[in-house]
Amino acid sequence: MLTPAKATGLGLVAIGLWACITASLRILSSSLPVLGSIALIYSLGTLLQFGLVGWPKLKNFPRLYLFLGAGLFVSYELCMSLSVGFATSDQQAIEVSMLNYLWPALTVWFALLSEKRLGHIGLYIGIVLCLFGALQVVGQGQISWVLLREHLMNNPLSYILATVGAVLWALYCVLTKHLAKGHDGIVFFFALVALSLWIQYLFSDEPALSFSMFSAPLYGYLVLAAIAMGGGYAAWNKALLNGNVTLLAVFSYFIPVFSALIAAWQLGVALNWPFWQGCLLISIGSLVCWWVTRRVHKPSSAEPVT
Repeated sequence: MLTPAKATGLGLVAIGLWACITASLRILSSSLPVLGSIALIYSLGTLLQFGLVGWPKLKNFPRLYLFLGAGLFVSYELCMSLSVGFATSDQQAIEVSMLNYLWPALTVWFALLSEKRLGHIGLYIGIVLCLFGALQVVGQGQISWVLLREHLMNNPLSYILATVGAVLWALYCVLTKHLAKGHDGIVFFFALVALSLWIQYLFSDEPALSFSMFSAPLYGYLVLAAIAMGGGYAAWNKALLNGNVTLLAVFSYFIPVFSALIAAWQLGVALNWPFWQGCLLISIGSLVCWWVTRRVHKPSSAEPVT
């Protein structure tokens, strides 16, 4: 059994791995066919998950969790990964990845909505901070609806996918907590994501993947992305069982900052001060929403931030 200190350390490793996802996704999808490269990532992630936790006994799963949970998980992962993959620039890839991190505030809002506990002022403060932060990031510090619309229309698909993904993951976190009844279908769900991506790739006009497309650095990023996707979940689940959940929750809400730092470094993008302001506001707003849940009721665990 892991000691609390080691389990907490494992959770911090998971946070570090997730912070590498945006950079890895962008580098691979900009150098290789988008659908094919992301399908490879999830395929390797599935194999890693299978090796770490094994294949779940699906016949014992609640049917509603199996179908609804799978639908939400697969849809979210497709939205999240393809929003980055379809970005037209490295800067835009980082921007859309920040929209994904609106999900913690939305999760709290959906959870309290389901419990009819929406009266806490802190909830609305947190949501406003997150939304203002997102506007800062996407609008590059210019809160002008005209300029914002022009910016979004450069590539509406990526921004829509990222925003829809945030909503889907929030719904997944709220609903599956009640439907799963202790079961974990993450390996099965990962396999479905990979299968869905391969099907899309086969029917797309993207070129066929070949070994000649890969360089040594790309192989490294492929392995890193697979470990971040597959290993991150496994490490996080272990950490929640024995680690300091409060500490891990606080650190997890600053993944947007860590992710942006790593992506800016790896992609060679100079992010301006308004971007960092927006990034911090998203993290602080999410933290405020989490604090509201601590005041309303004592949570037993923290959901992973991917």
